[in-house]
This record gives sequence, C-alpha cells and structure tokens, in this order.
Amino acid sequence: MQLQQLFSPSVQHTLDVIGIFVFAISGALLAVRKNFDVFGIGVMAEVTALGGGIFRDVIIGAVPPAAFTDLGYFITPLIAALVVFFLHPHVERIQSAVLVFDAAGLGLFAVSGTTKAYSYGLNLTASAALGLATAVGGGVLRDVLANEVPSLLRWDRDLYAVPAIVGATTVVLCIHYDALTPLTSGLAVVTAFVLRLLAMRYHWRAPRAWNRRSTVREE
Repeated sequence: MQLQQLFSPSVQHTLDVIGIFVFAISGALLAVRKNFDVFGIGVMAEVTALGGGIFRDVIIGAVPPAAFTDLGYFITPLIAALVVFFLHPHVERIQSAVLVFDAAGLGLFAVSGTTKAYSYGLNLTASAALGLATAVGGGVLRDVLANEVPSLLRWDRDLYAVPAIVGATTVVLCIHYDALTPLTSGLAVVTAFVLRLLAMRYHWRAPRAWNRRSTVREE
C-alpha cells in the first residue's frame, strides 16, 4: 500500500512540494552561512531537499527517481535557493517558523518513505529504515558537503532521527496489523512532528556512552 493510495495524488504532491521547499531552505541557509556562491547555494538546496528520496528510490529500484521525473520536485529547491539568495536576512529572522515546517516535513517523509519502500516489496524492518533515510538523508548529505559533522550524529543537538524513527515504526506497526489508513498515516506524521517540536522546545537529546569517563577534549 502506498501513501498515494491513501490520499489523493494532488494532496500528496502538494505535501511533498511543501516538505521539499522547507528542506531546501535549510540547505540554502547553511550554504549562505558557509559563504558559498549562488551555485553552491543551489546545490545545497537540491541535495538537502531531494537526497533522501533519491537514495530511497535507488535502493528500492524506483528508477529514475521521482526527483528526475517530476519537474516540480526539481524546480522547487531552486526556487527556495533563490529566495534565500536574495532574502536570507529575512529568512534567518523566521528561522523558528522554518524549523516548525522542517519538523512537519520530517514526519511526512518518514511516513511516505516507509510506505513506498514497503510497496516495493521490502520487509517491515527495511521499510522503516528507508523511511528514516528518506527523512534524514538529505540533511546528512548537506552537512557532509558543508564539511560538518552531521547533526544527526551530534549529541549536542535536539533529537532529530528519533522522531523520524517513531513515525516510521508507527507505520510498519499499522501495516503489520492491517490498520494503515489515512487516519493512522496522518497520526504517524503528527506523532513524529509533535515529538520533534517537543525535542526542540525542551532540548531533548540522546544519551552518550554509559559511564563515560574520557579525558579527551570534546570536539
């Protein structure tokens, strides 16, 4: 069962484009902070927005990936890059709002990535893993290109992968119990979204190694 079968194609496409746009904004903003030129800003926007979905599609054999068959998916990050190129001081000022939409995109892509992977024959565990990759893969590529330790791996950043894992796990549990509906899919998105917002609000972070006593200076 695919998410496209749960919601109308137009609704699903609109949600995808919104998620892509917000992810692209985050990539373009990092490029500006790194003093990249206009080409670098565009590349960072594209990679951040589409990297996770392309990785998923290549793994499951859905080729060419949707990013290359739907012009809207490819153009949307470029529009976001232009917005940031000309208006980045204003975008920085509404960073909190961007993070809220980013959290919504995280939940949406975790759910849609999981259902698409399952519809291509993967088992539940692999489907959840690809749902996670869809949600966070672009951000990892963004940080690597910017020569930074991916936020996903840093202990001093608020939980990001965990909300996506929860959303993907909720989907596979619904599939297992034959309860995947528009309502339960929406609840999975909302669960990941709310968990990410709570993590940002209360600065929830994953634990480090148990009984850590290293004297090495932290990076």
